[in-house]
Amino acid sequence: MVSPFLTGMVTGLSLIVVIGAQNAFVLRQGIRRAHVAVVVAICAVSDLVLILAGVAGIGAIVDRAGWVIDVVTWLGVAFLVWYGIGSIRRAFRPEQLEAAGRAAGTVRTIALQALALTWLNPHVYLDTVVLLGSIAQTHGPVGRWWFGAGASVGSVAWFSALGFGATRLAPLLARPRAWQVLDLLIGLVMFVIAASLVW
Repeated sequence: MVSPFLTGMVTGLSLIVVIGAQNAFVLRQGIRRAHVAVVVAICAVSDLVLILAGVAGIGAIVDRAGWVIDVVTWLGVAFLVWYGIGSIRRAFRPEQLEAAGRAAGTVRTIALQALALTWLNPHVYLDTVVLLGSIAQTHGPVGRWWFGAGASVGSVAWFSALGFGATRLAPLLARPRAWQVLDLLIGLVMFVIAASLVW
């Protein structure tokens, strides 16, 4: 049986490793080598806070009303299927990730942009608080925290690799084929997780 920690890490990575404004921003700053540590820290810590809030918050609701987990689980299944379909569709319409853009900017400007891309994105709440929080509950009172820890480690690892490894990743990630393969894998993982929730 797969451990809750590993399941959390794989699930968290599957949700976070997707073409989007936040990842493009982290990659762009990494390629420029401009305030990378600040951007990585903001994205990773924000994810950590949201993941733990999801694990704790959903858990508190479930303690009072057990039927809520059933509702949230089925909503999670629907969201995972929808997310998987979106990833598969993106795989057949790959786009080049543009890393070039405006000047790097000040630390304050970059930090505000990173905060906005994280906290003003409605999908981040669905992914971390609702979806990861609901999946965590299926691992029991102790296992859910290991699941949350795994998802958090996955988040920190991804943002660190993307930000600090951007210079080496830039030639690869600038090719549409790389994102196509990545989106296909993400879609398949989403379907597998949805099936496991139903099972």
